[in-house]
Amino acid sequence: MTASDIHATRPNPFREAMRQGRPLVGIWSMLNSVDATEALGWSGYDWLLVDGEHAPVSLHDAMAHCRAIAATPTVPIVRLLWNDPLLIKQHLDAGIATMMLPFVQTPEEAARAVQSLRYPPHGIRGIAAMHRASRYTRFKDYAAQASQSLFLIVQIETKEALDRCEEIAAVDGVDAVFFGPGDLAASMGLPGQANHPDVTAAIEDGLRRCRPSGKAVGALAPNDEIAERHIRSGFDFVSVANDFSLLLRNADAAATRFRGVADGIATKKG
Repeated sequence: MTASDIHATRPNPFREAMRQGRPLVGIWSMLNSVDATEALGWSGYDWLLVDGEHAPVSLHDAMAHCRAIAATPTVPIVRLLWNDPLLIKQHLDAGIATMMLPFVQTPEEAARAVQSLRYPPHGIRGIAAMHRASRYTRFKDYAAQASQSLFLIVQIETKEALDRCEEIAAVDGVDAVFFGPGDLAASMGLPGQANHPDVTAAIEDGLRRCRPSGKAVGALAPNDEIAERHIRSGFDFVSVANDFSLLLRNADAAATRFRGVADGIATKKG
């Protein structure tokens, strides 16, 4: 790396990955294990999301995850706890370039998120003299160019948000919308049924309605069959697995298999 590289804006890696011209396959990380995210970074996924909403991920944890994943071919995304300007500011200063915000209900909430990502006069992000995002002051023109390196994903997670998804997607500064089936199912009167056909159909209708915005559209798939369906349906990025479920599925299968062998031996001895 040369000195000119240090003082120049780097393209957002998720936006660059989108230019491959195929759906991007991702994995959700809830274990809050840097070793796990680093290892998964070499598994072949296009992106890995570190979940800071439903997992105990601190700002320091998020930084550690992104540093580890940066050494792999996989692009890191961090989901924040909430669409809050203070949380957004902290994570931006920490160098989080691709960010997902949960439970965005209206175009106005999406616009406020965009404002939180931008420096004045176009936004409300506070300016700091030194932080990781500016390469600790080496990137002298960071404040003027920062928005070019960021990628904002807002989540559509309720029926109310789904009804306005095309308006939310059309907000200037929103780079992508992402459909979450769990909360959407609950808001449709189907709690715990993220894989219900009506939920899948509603999400696919959301894809169709958001397409005219020109923004990327993603979704979390609750099982393998729906993951493949979403990929074939034309979503730009799809979460097809999560580290916690992979661990439990394989751990449970191994326990069942080998306890069965052991129990069989015990029966014979009896």
